[in-house]
Amino acid sequence: MRTTPGSTRSWLRAHPLIYDSVLAVVLTTASLWWIVSAGPGEGAGWLRSAAPRPADALNLILAAACTLPVALRRSRPFVLLVATCVPQAMLDTLHYDPGLSEFGGLVLLYSVATCRGLALSLAALIVSFASYLASAVSGVISPSWTDHVVVTAVLLLCWVCGRALRLRRAYLAELVQRADRLERAREADTRAARAEERSRIARELHDVVAHHVSVMTVQAAAARKMLDTKPDVARDALSAIEEMGRTAMAEMRSIVGVLRTDGPAERGPQPGMHDLPALVEQMREAGLRTQLWIEGERRGLPPGVDLAAYRLVQEALTNSLRHAGPAARAWVTVRHEPNELSIHVEDDGRGAAAEPARIGGKGHGLVGIRERVALYGGVLRIGPRTGGGFEVRAQFPLSDSPLSHSPLT
Repeated sequence: MRTTPGSTRSWLRAHPLIYDSVLAVVLTTASLWWIVSAGPGEGAGWLRSAAPRPADALNLILAAACTLPVALRRSRPFVLLVATCVPQAMLDTLHYDPGLSEFGGLVLLYSVATCRGLALSLAALIVSFASYLASAVSGVISPSWTDHVVVTAVLLLCWVCGRALRLRRAYLAELVQRADRLERAREADTRAARAEERSRIARELHDVVAHHVSVMTVQAAAARKMLDTKPDVARDALSAIEEMGRTAMAEMRSIVGVLRTDGPAERGPQPGMHDLPALVEQMREAGLRTQLWIEGERRGLPPGVDLAAYRLVQEALTNSLRHAGPAARAWVTVRHEPNELSIHVEDDGRGAAAEPARIGGKGHGLVGIRERVALYGGVLRIGPRTGGGFEVRAQFPLSDSPLSHSPLT
């Protein structure tokens, strides 16, 4: 398999110890070759005016001790920088040819600035300056003012480059962390949206199932009682049950369709206040004598308020059908006002005998009504009706700017 320069560089970055060891070996080999290849009187090096002593084993050992520690520059850079000052000082004191030993100190200074904090990197810069000044003051080297400026610039350049790389790495790490935080926040928002959608679907399913099943149960009971005496009436009741079941299945399929992931959801129009006459007619067919009054100028409503108001009436009438008792009557009053929609549903059922079942029952209908009304900033009152029975009152605030007028049919 062919390797590209990019892949080799990536592999070396993934194995920093191997990369540093190769760098240390290359730098040490070049330094020793420099010392050995220098002829007599050559290799005095920068900042030295006199010719160095002939190279021997000690010279090579001290020069290697200045560059080989580069192999461990990522683990203990400051300690190694301080340690290399000793063989460097011995090279200067014994007038040996240093070769490229100074580059080892520069690499370690750069490593401290890159891998350690600001305080330790400043300490490393001070140690490098102190080592240079000690050699200059002791007379081992004889630099000029130009040499001082060059040495200072080189040391500062290594330190600044190391700090710049460290800051860049910290900035990139912060970007990665910020991206992770944003991703976690997005996932949390997604989970919250899913939970809200599940709650909405649960409310819709409860409203659909509770209403239609209640109506079907009442009609089935009536059909059973009249099966022998009035078969035609029983047949009509069974037909109504069949139609109600089909309607319930269609609404449930429309609601649950949004949960499907293997294809497009089957969508249908949501019911609204314009469907109240049909709802009242269903209740009449189920045996609950219901009357509907619509007062005020009929207006188009926001979709959310339209659905919430319809479900409120549906749930209130379903509770009246289930708990008001036989021969009960119900009234639905819808009042359109400029800035408010008022709904009043009441019945004259069994009153106090049915109130515990309606208010403290195990169902979630009234809880769903409260959630719907609160969602749109409305006010809800549920309780016994004066003179017997039960009532539900709700007010939905509307926007000041009227929507397009659409009469209820």
